[in-house]
Amino acid sequence: MQKPRIVITMGDPTGIGPEIIARALSQPGIGDICRPLVLGDRGAMERAIAVSGESLELRTVDALQHGDDAGHGVITMLALSNLSKVEMEYGKPGIAAGEAMFRYIAEAARLCISGAADAMVTGPISKDALNRAGHHYPGHTELLAELTGAKEFVMMLAGERLKVTLVTIHEALKDVPRLLTYDKLLSTIRITHHDVNRYFRRNPRLAVLALNPHCGEGGLFGDEEERIIGPAVKTAKSEGIDVAGPLSADTLFHFASQGRYDAVVCMYHDQGLIPLKLLHFDDGVNVTLGLPIIRTSVDHGTAYDLAGTGTASARSMTAAIRMAAEMTRVKSEE
Repeated sequence: MQKPRIVITMGDPTGIGPEIIARALSQPGIGDICRPLVLGDRGAMERAIAVSGESLELRTVDALQHGDDAGHGVITMLALSNLSKVEMEYGKPGIAAGEAMFRYIAEAARLCISGAADAMVTGPISKDALNRAGHHYPGHTELLAELTGAKEFVMMLAGERLKVTLVTIHEALKDVPRLLTYDKLLSTIRITHHDVNRYFRRNPRLAVLALNPHCGEGGLFGDEEERIIGPAVKTAKSEGIDVAGPLSADTLFHFASQGRYDAVVCMYHDQGLIPLKLLHFDDGVNVTLGLPIIRTSVDHGTAYDLAGTGTASARSMTAAIRMAAEMTRVKSEE
């Protein structure tokens, strides 16, 4: 097949997004597996190339062209904003930057939905700036679900040794027990099984975590395991899904990291992300499952303290691009 077209959103122009894109695209191997197109701001990318110290040429285009392949040493960009120096001051994203972030994401989703692009990779955004610009979403995942019309979706964080999915995502910890329902958990298990099976490993082995310490200790520490988690796991098993649970989070990750399970279904954000980032702090990838398009992302934030220093690691961005390319290849063979 032709190398896949992957659109890469710059994320917050005032953070490290532009420079980690520059550094990732400077690697010779990236051009061998995909045709990247950056959606962002030309001024921010020119500054990022200078900061990164890479020998790169920036080439802007007015529209995506299917046959083009700029080759190594060239970044092809679709410029969707023209921010002033004040509007892209490091670490100070305002309304203009928030609107630009939204525009990059929306256009990337549109290109993927239309089939003009094969996958999208997203740089880190400021959720606060996005909201101040009038786009009220907890994060990329919820925004992309709305843009693509996905009714059920799952956030997965992935590395070579561990993959975790989340039943609840960006929610206050006090709200998790109320939001954790049989239907939501069963949907998460089903989507995790379907997409891990499709893109990563056939007949995956899934583990489902308990919410409470020691799986609730027979109801002493909570009854969600008996009322919700156990019944959902039982239903998933009856559907032919290879799944175990509820399992205690304080021991499960040891076995998952050794390869006993292909993915772990977690009840809330930090339950999954703490062990994931312990193992994959630099090369973790955020993948949105359940969408009609392929979307991967860096597994970190805007890192304003590093922006402009030229020291930010591009390993997560590189891993996200590679994973998107591999997922596209697998999809093409179906």
